[in-house]
Amino acid sequence: MGKIQLIATDLDGTFLNNDKTISGNNLSALKMLGRQGIVRVAATGRNLRKVKEVISPEVPFDYVVFSSGAGVITWDDQKLLLKQNIPAQQASVITRFLVAKQVNFNAFRAVPENHYFWFHKGGGHCEEFERYFSFHNSLADPLPLNENHKESLCQFLVILPNKPDLFFALKEEIESGFPEIGVIRTSSPLGTGFIWMEIFNRKVSKGNAISFLCNRLSIPQDQTLGIGNDFNDVHLLDFTYHSFMVENALDELKQKYQAAPSNEENAFSFAVSRFLKQ
Repeated sequence: MGKIQLIATDLDGTFLNNDKTISGNNLSALKMLGRQGIVRVAATGRNLRKVKEVISPEVPFDYVVFSSGAGVITWDDQKLLLKQNIPAQQASVITRFLVAKQVNFNAFRAVPENHYFWFHKGGGHCEEFERYFSFHNSLADPLPLNENHKESLCQFLVILPNKPDLFFALKEEIESGFPEIGVIRTSSPLGTGFIWMEIFNRKVSKGNAISFLCNRLSIPQDQTLGIGNDFNDVHLLDFTYHSFMVENALDELKQKYQAAPSNEENAFSFAVSRFLKQ
């Protein structure tokens, strides 16, 4: 494997097939990396509960980066190594800002309990917002208005129509008004074209989480490989030395990175075998 010591892959649209299964080729590649002593990391926007819906304990990852980097866990013994939340006071200020903006948003509890959330319907009817709520209503409570948060939050999720200018204008307003906060764009995993705006502690990104692991494991940055498919993978692929974007990604994301086939065509095993041939 040359000098590569760590490989990180996104899950949905990258490592997983469209039906959320794992191909035989990708699983074989993952096992081969383990035999070679290469660190294997799943880096996903899913929270930990939703990771476990698609990755069983037997799938041989060494670490999982979840919630776009808000948390890092060892996969074999489920030890939480890193959590990055938004402090309660700051979360309260951002909540009031979003309410005043009259947008539809969810506010998620702190890692690792961030599958639970409060919801606020502020922007009129939104089909995507209602669809998300219908999938997760057992985990949700209405946002109490005129109350401050007593504990930290992991993140906010604002669901916007597919209008990039609207996203970037709101992102600029948030990041300029709240220096300790960062905004990450994600395409709707439901395939509906809506833009999901994720608001985190500014330290949160997949790239920062992989940097944390590299520092912990004494792995140089130039001995890393990453593969992804969406906007929230950009920080990851900007960090890893060998970086691949899959064919099913948006065209605007594919220009900067090495090309890999689609997730339906064993993109992960392709990236691994491509490196093995060098």
